[in-house]
Amino acid sequence: MANSAAVPGRPRSRDAAGLPAVTPDGIVAAALELTACHGLDNWTLRQLAAAVQAYPAVVYHHVGDREAVVSAVVNRVIGMFPLPPEDLHWREWFRRLAIELRTVLTRYPGVARRISVHGVTVWAAAPSIDRGVRLLQAAGFGDESPDIYQFLSNVICNFISVEDEQTRLTEVRARNLTAWGSHRDDTTMPGLAALSASVHAVASDPVRRDSYFADVFDYSVDRCLDGAEARLEVIRRT
Repeated sequence: MANSAAVPGRPRSRDAAGLPAVTPDGIVAAALELTACHGLDNWTLRQLAAAVQAYPAVVYHHVGDREAVVSAVVNRVIGMFPLPPEDLHWREWFRRLAIELRTVLTRYPGVARRISVHGVTVWAAAPSIDRGVRLLQAAGFGDESPDIYQFLSNVICNFISVEDEQTRLTEVRARNLTAWGSHRDDTTMPGLAALSASVHAVASDPVRRDSYFADVFDYSVDRCLDGAEARLEVIRRT
């Protein structure tokens, strides 16, 4: 079965049909491409099989069911981003990590949400976890180092996941920006008016609108790092 052609009537030998051999790496590479084009949750095993010109049973034979393929895709994506150098200050290390993760994960919609909900395998995450937790330990976070690492990594992936969804739903986002930006003159609710004015300023400026997600991401990561740094001061005093 592994060497069968995908279309009835073709020779059963892939060599005879002029088709390349089906391999686990080739299947995962095709799944990566489908994820980049459609999102992690928006392709089927049948579509993946068509992409490698094989039967779904061949995909199952080489990699497993869809869940197994998705796990392999997530592992492959995690392996794409470079770990920041170990000699950085812990805060700069996590800031670099956030930038690298966003650069990679936004190319593969849905992977960030998958990581947020299900996590990653030890094999894929071990290098990042080991280096990040050791840096936090060296900085003085002590027993809270694993908790701080998980907090920061979850925040990073959650914001990227939100960006994935809002980028995909462009019409919904545009309507929401218009609605939220329409209350800037409401004198009865000055807090809402301030938020509405902020939204309107972004929506009406093409440059700020284009950089919105990056700006929000950078701001949020920095404020989380501020919180971690404040916690470090508390730990040092106890």
